[in-house]
Amino acid sequence: MRTLVKVVNGQLGKSIKSLVNQQKIGDSFVFATRDQFDLSNPQSVKSYFESYTFDLIINSAAYTSVDGAELNEKEANMVNHLAVKQIAEIALNKNIKLIHISTDFVFDGFKSQPYLESDTAEPLNSYGKTKLAGENAVISIMKFNAIIIRTSWVYSEYGNNFVDTILKLVKNGNELNVVSDQIGTPTYASDLGIAILDIIRSEKFNGQKQESQVYHYANKGVCSWYDFAKEVIQILGSNCIINSIKTEDYPTTAKRPRSSVMSTDKISQEFDLKINFWKNSLKVCMKKLPITCSSNED
Repeated sequence: MRTLVKVVNGQLGKSIKSLVNQQKIGDSFVFATRDQFDLSNPQSVKSYFESYTFDLIINSAAYTSVDGAELNEKEANMVNHLAVKQIAEIALNKNIKLIHISTDFVFDGFKSQPYLESDTAEPLNSYGKTKLAGENAVISIMKFNAIIIRTSWVYSEYGNNFVDTILKLVKNGNELNVVSDQIGTPTYASDLGIAILDIIRSEKFNGQKQESQVYHYANKGVCSWYDFAKEVIQILGSNCIINSIKTEDYPTTAKRPRSSVMSTDKISQEFDLKINFWKNSLKVCMKKLPITCSSNED
């Protein structure tokens, strides 16, 4: 299966690339950057797919700046919605399967239980609205052979993310104030990458034509951003002071859901996936970072 992974120097794309190289299956994967085709340029996308043929597209590229999307909604909509719609149309016309990555921010955060794939999506911000529009375009265009995977709080050893930010602040000797009333689940990008590779090898994915589906994937467990930061600091073995604050004490341009915990039962059962607990995956990630970590265990 010849697979295109669309990345914009993103964490998931880099994680998948590392995994396929480790598994020595890189010859069947193509990793396309913005230089090769630009999601904000419809002609660039069209020209790329006129030149190359694939059996599967994994679209992990997105406009991911939540606050930035409030100020640049047109650009966010182009990348997260209109480009996704164009890719879905190309995939349909060329009989290409599609795995599209979406977000927990399609939910408003008012549900007290984990969100199911069947729950109504009501985003609070422009980022979530553009991502939901992209989801709707995929499902509308591709009745079959598309998978949407919503994920949450993604971090990795690559690029800018919450873990990287906390480590930089600790290194600079900052006392930290972190929000404790926004609840969700961290997702280690490598774990999500492994899940995607398992899915595309599965009998279900490679069998008869399947109806397009939405799935949720995150690591197991629930925490606040404060809990997440505290665990990073504990693994690091730092004496950094961390304070718990409320959302209203840390105003942002875009509203965030108070609880975006998602149920992963559907994806784990249908594809027989083992999903790691978030603290365990965080330790694995931090061991790969160029920092001095303690060997603290639960």
